[in-house]
Amino acid sequence: IYIAGHQGMVGTAIWANLASKGYKNLIGRSSKELDLRNQLSVQHFFKTEQPEVVIDAAARVGGILANNEYPYPFLMENMQIQNNLIDTALHQGIEKFIFLGSSCIYPKFAAQPLKEEYLLTDSLEPTNEWYAIAKITGVKACQAIRKQFNKDYV
Repeated sequence: IYIAGHQGMVGTAIWANLASKGYKNLIGRSSKELDLRNQLSVQHFFKTEQPEVVIDAAARVGGILANNEYPYPFLMENMQIQNNLIDTALHQGIEKFIFLGSSCIYPKFAAQPLKEEYLLTDSLEPTNEWYAIAKITGVKACQAIRKQFNKDYV
């Protein structure tokens, strides 16, 4: 089980949860060990490690100010990370892929509690829309793979 972003807030929790349940086959790499923005590096890693399951908790993250001041890196780097992981997993024949989105992918004034059907029904919060748009593309890529290839990508 490869956990991309295993040292981040969510990835650490996923790792700890799986380890507490007895999983010993966990794989993680820091961003210094594996640049997920680099497609060839991701492909080489998958060929070498051959994960059976991929959990994508990796992302370029930051606060409101960073999202607002650096929209292009938040959009592009997050799409590079998730696209490299999703596409490589598909082409390597990985059957199970878990993509973690974010509550920011839902419209700014979506009713609570959030429901999946609210996605893309209204405008996003402007202070993190670049990050949100990247995450939405990841959600949609997984949906497309489920539809076209009948793989367990969620």
